[in-house]
Amino acid sequence: MKVQKCAPYVCGIDAAIDVVGGKWKVLILWELDHGARRFGELKRGLPGVSEKMLIQHLRELERDGVVHREVHHAVPPKVEYSLTEIGRQLNTALAPLGAWGREHKTRLEDIRLGEAAAG
Repeated sequence: MKVQKCAPYVCGIDAAIDVVGGKWKVLILWELDHGARRFGELKRGLPGVSEKMLIQHLRELERDGVVHREVHHAVPPKVEYSLTEIGRQLNTALAPLGAWGREHKTRLEDIRLGEAAAG
């Protein structure tokens, strides 16, 4: 297996976007902000996410140290995902972005609907 080398980040935003990039990662972080979740709970809390994409994003978030995966040895096996301290810090940092989105959500939806109708 070939290991990719990571080029140095240009700035802090570059590093942060590398961690949260992708449609579902931020939504996974927000879902885990409510506490530990099992895989099925996360999937139900994120309508539209495929199982493959959820698995991939959870692995990447775990690799980056923002999500903790805990395996409880039971029958059937139980796996829970939760935020690490770094993950909680990241959610705090994303809160102003969420506030901006709520403030501009309707305007952005109108623009997108207008583009779709004109297209």
